[in-house]
Amino acid sequence: MAEAALVSVATGVVRPLMAKLTKLLEEESSKLKGVRRNTRFIRDELSTMSATLDILADSEDLNPEMKIWKEHIRELSYDMEDCINDFMFFAEPTGFKGFFQNLKNLKLRHEIAGEIEELKARAIEASKRHERYKIDGGYMPFVWRSTPSSSIPVIDPRLHALYVEVDKLVGIRGPKEEIIEWFQKNDSSQQLKVLSIVGTGGLGKTTLANQVYNTLKSQYSCATLVSVSQQPDFRKILREIAKGVGITSYRSDDDVKQLIDRIREYLQDKRYFVVVDDVWGTEAWETMRLALVNNNCGSRLIATTRVSPVASYCSSQGGHVYQMKPLGFTDSKRLLLSRAFGSDDLHHPHLEEVSDKILGKCAGLPLAIITISSLLADRHAVEEWNRVLAGIGASLAKDPLAGNMTKILSLSYIDLPHHLRTCLLYLTAFPEDTIIKKRILISKWIAEGFIHEKQGRSKYEVGEGYFNDLINRSLIQPYKVIYGEAKACRVHDIILDFITCKATEENFMTSFDGTKLTHNSGCKVRRLCVINPNKGDLTMPKNMELSHVRSLTVSLGRMKNFWLFAPSLLMLDLQRCRDIGDWDLTHTEKMFLLKYLSLGQGNINKLPKNIEQLQNIETLNLRYTDIKELPSSLARLPRLARLYVNKYTRFPDGIIEQMRSLEDLNEFGISSWDAAKSLQEFSQLTNLRTLKVGCSDSIQDPDSVDEARRQFKELWSHVGTLISSETLHHLYFPGNRYIYGFYILMSLESWSNATPCSLRKLRISSWCINKVPKWMSSLGNLRELELLIFSMEPQDVAILGAMPVLLFLSLRVNHGTYGRILISGFTGLKYFKLNLLFCGTALEFQAGAMPKLEHLELELPVHRMECLNGVSDFGIRHLLALTKLEVIVDSDNHYRKPDVHLTNKEAVSLIKTVIGTLCISPTISSSSRLRQRCIPFKEYVEYRTRRYGLLPEDVSSCS
Repeated sequence: MAEAALVSVATGVVRPLMAKLTKLLEEESSKLKGVRRNTRFIRDELSTMSATLDILADSEDLNPEMKIWKEHIRELSYDMEDCINDFMFFAEPTGFKGFFQNLKNLKLRHEIAGEIEELKARAIEASKRHERYKIDGGYMPFVWRSTPSSSIPVIDPRLHALYVEVDKLVGIRGPKEEIIEWFQKNDSSQQLKVLSIVGTGGLGKTTLANQVYNTLKSQYSCATLVSVSQQPDFRKILREIAKGVGITSYRSDDDVKQLIDRIREYLQDKRYFVVVDDVWGTEAWETMRLALVNNNCGSRLIATTRVSPVASYCSSQGGHVYQMKPLGFTDSKRLLLSRAFGSDDLHHPHLEEVSDKILGKCAGLPLAIITISSLLADRHAVEEWNRVLAGIGASLAKDPLAGNMTKILSLSYIDLPHHLRTCLLYLTAFPEDTIIKKRILISKWIAEGFIHEKQGRSKYEVGEGYFNDLINRSLIQPYKVIYGEAKACRVHDIILDFITCKATEENFMTSFDGTKLTHNSGCKVRRLCVINPNKGDLTMPKNMELSHVRSLTVSLGRMKNFWLFAPSLLMLDLQRCRDIGDWDLTHTEKMFLLKYLSLGQGNINKLPKNIEQLQNIETLNLRYTDIKELPSSLARLPRLARLYVNKYTRFPDGIIEQMRSLEDLNEFGISSWDAAKSLQEFSQLTNLRTLKVGCSDSIQDPDSVDEARRQFKELWSHVGTLISSETLHHLYFPGNRYIYGFYILMSLESWSNATPCSLRKLRISSWCINKVPKWMSSLGNLRELELLIFSMEPQDVAILGAMPVLLFLSLRVNHGTYGRILISGFTGLKYFKLNLLFCGTALEFQAGAMPKLEHLELELPVHRMECLNGVSDFGIRHLLALTKLEVIVDSDNHYRKPDVHLTNKEAVSLIKTVIGTLCISPTISSSSRLRQRCIPFKEYVEYRTRRYGLLPEDVSSCS
C-alpha cells in the first residue's frame, strides 16, 4: 500500500526510511565496508519497532519511559534518513562524476562508515529499551491507564451541558427557535424525520439539542436522550434508550439484537422523540436506527455530530442539517463577563481592550469562552488578563481548570486517522488568522511526504480528499467557497493553540518570532516557521542547530539567508519574506532534496542559472516575483508537476511541450497573438490536469474588426483542442480582459468532440459565445461550467439542461431571445448563478425545473418595472429543494433620473414584492457596480450592429 511509506507525526520518517534502506542495499555503492551490514541491521530493527509506534500513536497518556523511547526512535529515523540522503546523493553519477574514485579518499570513507556505525549503536540501544517492555511475548502497559481505549475520559466532558441552568445560557434562543420552527413546519408529516446538528467540538451542540429536547418532549408519547461517543458500547446505549422510553421488561443479560428487538416492538405504535448525541460515524448511526423504527406515527430524531458527512447521512431521507454557528460578539462578551464576574451588567472600562482581544481568540466558541472565563474569575487587574491572553495556548494545555476544553479537542484529534493528524499539525506552520490557500497547503503536504498516490488518483487529488475531510470534521473552517468547493481555509485560534502544543510536544514544528521560541529543547529542529514582524533582519538563536531543518516557512519580515546552510530542506517558502534579492538564491540549487520552492515580495527578477540541478523539485511558485521570462533550463526539471506564475511571465518558445511531468499550470499568459499559438503545445502534456489561461495587458488590440475576427478564430481553434483533451480536468479562461472579445462573438459549434472528454470544470468568461454548442450536452464528466453568452435561446437552455452530471452553472447573459429566458430541465443541478447584463429580459423557472437546486444567485438590472419585462415571481416557487436565495439588484442609483428610475431602496423593495412569500428568507441587496444608464438589450444590439457589424454567425436572433 502507498500509505505504508507515509511520513507521520507519530512515526517520523520510519516507513519511508525503511524503503530507502532497502533501495540502498540493492545499490552497488552500499558495498563500501560496513555500510551494507549496518544498513541491513538498522532496517530490520526499525521494522520491528514500527508496529509499536503505531500503537503508541493512539495513546495519549504514555508513561515517561515510553515517551522517551518513542521520541528516540522518531529522531533516529530523521537522522538516519539525512545520512542516507547524503550517501545516495554522493553516489549518484549525475551528482559527482567519478564518485567511486572519490571513495578511495580515506577521509570520506571514514565519515560515511562512522556516521552509519553511530546510528547503528543508537538503534541497538533503542532495541534494548524495546525489549525491556516485553513480558511473555507481549508488552507491559505503556500508558498510565490499563488500555489504549481507556485514554478516553472516564467522565464525559459533555455531561455538564445537560445540566446547565437555563438562565446561564447565552445565544441559544435563536438556534433553538429555528430548530423548533422546522419541527413545527413538518409536524403534519407522519414519516420519521431526522434533524442533525453539526459543528466543531465546544460549539454547544449538546446544549442546544438538550434545550430543544426539554421543550418538545412533552408533545410525544415517550422521549429520551442518549450519547453515543467515539467508541460506543451499544448494549449500554440501547439499555439507556429502553429505560428512557419506558421499557421495563428487558433483562440485564440481553445482547444487542435482543435489545433492538424489544425497543422496536415497544415503539411500533408510539410517537417518540429521541436525541442521539455525539455520533462519530455512519456505522454507529445505522446500529442505532435499527432500534428506532419508522412507524409512520410522526416520530422525530435529533442527531449531533462534528462530522458533516455523518450529519448529511443521518438526515438523508427528508430530514434537515442544522449548521451550528459561533456566538456573535455581543453574546460572546455577555458570556465572558457573566462567567468571570457573575453578571454581564458590570462595566470594566480598563478591561475593554484586552477582553476584546480574548474574545477574538475564542472566535465565538462557547466552551473556549467558558474555559478562559474560569481562569479569569474575580480577577480585575489588567495585567492578569493580559497574562491569560498571552498564554491562552499553554493555559488550555496545562491548566486544570481548562481540562474540559482540552478533552473536547483531544477527542477530535484522537479520532483522526494518523495521516490526517500529520496534515492537521502542519497547519501550525501558518501564522494566526492566516487565510491558507488549499493549493499551497496540499503542495506542501506532498513535498513533506504526507501524501502518496492512490490507484487512479494523483497525489494532489488525494490531498484534496484530506483537506475536505478536515473541513467535514469541523477542525478547519472553509474559506472562499466557490461552486461548493473551498479554495482556502482558516484555523480557529483555540484549535491552533491546541495543535501548536501537540506539534511542539512531538517536535513536529518549531516556531520563532524573534523573541519567543516554541521548541522541544531535547530535539533537533526539523520544521521551522519564522515570523518576523519587525523591519530589521531577524537573527536566529545561536544555540539553534539548523543543519537538519527539512521545512522552512518565513512569514513576514526580513531575515538572513541561513537556509543556504540547511542541505536537508524539502520545502522552502519565502513568498512573504521581504528584501530577498537574486543573490540570496545563488546557492539554492545545491539543495538537491528540495521539492517545494516559493518566492515573492522581494527583488527577485530571475532564477538561479543552475536551477536545473533541483532535480527533485515538484512545486515552483513564482507568482509574486518580478520574473519576466522563465529560463529554458526549467524544461530540464524532470519532476516539476505544479508551476505557479503570473500572466505577465513569458515562456521561452518550445519549452511547454518539454515539461512532461506538469500537472497544474496557473497561469499561462497570452502576451501576444503569436504567443497564443503556444496553447497547442499543452495538448502534448499527458499529465496536465489543470490549466488557467489569461490575457496580459501587453497584448495589442487588432487594427480592425476583420483582423480581430481572424486572430480570434485562430485562438479559438487552440482553445477547442484543449477542451477536447482526453486528460485535462480543469480549464479556466478568466474574464480579466476582453480586448475585442466582448464584441467578437466566439463560435464553439464547429468543434468536434469525437474522443471522450475528461473535463470536469470549464470556465470561459474572457470571451462571449454566440450560442451553446450541441456537443456540450455530451460532456459526461463536466460538473462545473461558467459561460458568457450573447443571447440565451431556448435551445441553449435545452442543451445545458441535458448535461448529465452538471452540478454548478454560472452564466453571464446579455439578454434572452425575444426578451425571455424560460428555465426547464437541469435534473441534477445544485447551484445556479445568472447575471443579466442588460435590461428587458423576463426570467421564469418552469414547473419541474431544477428539482435538486439548493442555491440560486441572481444579479439583475432593475432601474424601473419595465426592466423585468412583466415578470411575475420568476417561478421560484417551483424550485422545491431551494435552501438559499441571493438577489443582487443593479439599479445604477448614481445616474438615476428623478420620477423615471428607481432608487436602490425602491428597486430592492420591488424585487421583494415580485418574489413574494417563500419558505426561505432571501438575501436581497443592491450592487455598488455602476453603469452609465438603463440600457435595454434591444438598444445595445442596435448600437453594436452600427459600430462593429452584426454578422449572421454572431447571433441568430436578438429582437
